[in-house]
Amino acid sequence: MARQLDEQIVGRFPVGQRLRVLDVGMGQGTQALRLARAGHRVTGVEQDPKMISAVREALAAEPEGIRERVRLVQSDGRDTGVHFLPGSFDVVLCHGVLMYVDEPDPLLAGLARMLAQGGLLSLLVRNADALAMRPGLSGDWAGALTAFDTPAYTNRLGLDVRADRLATLTATLAGIGAPLAAWYGVRVFTDTAADDAQIPADIETLLTAEERAGRTDPYRGVAALLHLCGVRG
Repeated sequence: MARQLDEQIVGRFPVGQRLRVLDVGMGQGTQALRLARAGHRVTGVEQDPKMISAVREALAAEPEGIRERVRLVQSDGRDTGVHFLPGSFDVVLCHGVLMYVDEPDPLLAGLARMLAQGGLLSLLVRNADALAMRPGLSGDWAGALTAFDTPAYTNRLGLDVRADRLATLTATLAGIGAPLAAWYGVRVFTDTAADDAQIPADIETLLTAEERAGRTDPYRGVAALLHLCGVRG
């Protein structure tokens, strides 16, 4: 996904431009720190105090120049309008968040308002059109049959969450003024790997295969996750 995001940033902004990035639901801050290291100014929004602490700990190990480029805000991602003015950011990230939100449209509309003209909205969501793949490939036939008929599922943390459909999000992005410009699949081949699986020696080859599949039909359509990129018109 990082490669996909970099492709969109490089293709839409002048080389060397220091972007204003908002990362909503930043979790451990993986993307926030990566983009700060690349020279961008990043604001991370996270509600979980444990995650905020983890990011602060990671930041403490970074050089001062990188630490100065990161601002942390402990808040619900649906409250961006409370903290920021419309059009304040060039890039808005919302990765792995929508599955925990029952009604995502208000959240998405708020994120779109944060974008400057031509700004990039990057979403990572669970693919509702491929929910039967994981149980099916694992031999859970009853679970696969159930997954055909509902966007609800139980994730690996044991939480009851929801997935999104490409067509629905495409319509939503158009309606909030940030129409879909590109989309990718994420975890096409590796979704059934165990959480504690060791990183293989040929990781670069694996990532290249995943990246190729993530931009190629019909493979990307059955990916576990979808990476959608909308652009503020």
